[in-house]
Amino acid sequence: MKRERQPIPVFDALQRVMKYEKKGPIEYVPIEEAYRRILGKDIVADHDVPAFDRSPYDGYAIRACDTNGAAEQTPITLEVVGHIGAGSRYEKELKANQAVRIMTGAELPIGADAVIMLEDTEVHESTQTYVDIKRTLHSEQNISFQGEDIAKGDVLLERGTRLHPGMIALLATFGYAQVPVVKQPIVGIIATGNELLEVDQPLEPGKIRNSNAYTLIAQVKRAGGLPIYFGQLSDQVDSSVERIREAMNQVDFFITTGGVSVGDFDLLPDILEAIQADVLFNKIAMRPGSVTTVAHANDTLIFGLSGNPSACYVGFELYLRPVIDQFLQKHQFGLPKSKARLAVDFPKANPFDRFVRGFVKVNDTRYMVEPAGKDKSNMVHSLSAANCLIYLPGGTQGYQKGDVVDIFMLDSEMIS
Repeated sequence: MKRERQPIPVFDALQRVMKYEKKGPIEYVPIEEAYRRILGKDIVADHDVPAFDRSPYDGYAIRACDTNGAAEQTPITLEVVGHIGAGSRYEKELKANQAVRIMTGAELPIGADAVIMLEDTEVHESTQTYVDIKRTLHSEQNISFQGEDIAKGDVLLERGTRLHPGMIALLATFGYAQVPVVKQPIVGIIATGNELLEVDQPLEPGKIRNSNAYTLIAQVKRAGGLPIYFGQLSDQVDSSVERIREAMNQVDFFITTGGVSVGDFDLLPDILEAIQADVLFNKIAMRPGSVTTVAHANDTLIFGLSGNPSACYVGFELYLRPVIDQFLQKHQFGLPKSKARLAVDFPKANPFDRFVRGFVKVNDTRYMVEPAGKDKSNMVHSLSAANCLIYLPGGTQGYQKGDVVDIFMLDSEMIS
């Protein structure tokens, strides 16, 4: 019974996985470590920005009424009574026909209601410094007003937001030396199979290098998790069960790659039975990765992904990434979806949903997509060029060039 398999629809499988909701706790990290982390709390402004009326230019703070009639050929002369650098203040009140030299960002003095830019003035000195004003200004011209950027009480950033450099600037402006973020989930990874070599070992007859574990490590990091690679399992059930039990105590989610098929040496069904796991499903109506298995034990989801590299990769993106997003309390779970036109035909009918490693690019403001390489689950070359998964629902007679299809975006930085 444990090896019987009845395929279920792709999105039914995802729904079963997402029912086991697990949310990460909040932790505080130094602001210099907050980039790309997920914000754990709303950030609310505790003061106005700017905190005072200030000058956006180098120039002179003046009273606009003193410039009436000023022009290039008929300048009006004002007495310069002070100088305000950024970070300093002019403590007196500005009087009629007076001006104060002011730097960008400096606080406007009392009595001033406009700033004239330096290029619209000319300075001359005798026993006192004077400035010629060569244009008429109106009240409130060239002023950055208190609170015009951000008002006290505004929600600056919402929890669930992934922090980018502009947001870090905002956090620094409001004094967040320590930033509340969601703890990153710890994701354990184990590879199975006596045929596997590690990446630094020379090839041997009948052996292959273990690419899946390192692919998964990178995928976990890209999704926002912290991977722990526990190495490889042998094809011995008893020792494998003990290693997995020990590893599961250290992680929030657990992945095995390989050993999920129905061969004599595929151990995951025996391991899941030994740890008394509740198997959510063990086959999905999809290509690649139909043998993807997910189970639940000791408050931990266990993802049994295929040993075929592309099937393993797709299984992670469809089922691991959404639960990591859920743990991180992001606003949206899973890969972002878009539409694209096929640049090639897919004439082959398929009863199962297909997720083709694809490459999407912008052509005349439209997304055009095509396979990133050969579409076999045991092939890795197409993964290096893929920036999306092309979703082709099953039950059709194929797809033609120009058809509009759904795509799941893997890496927007690769789109050109």
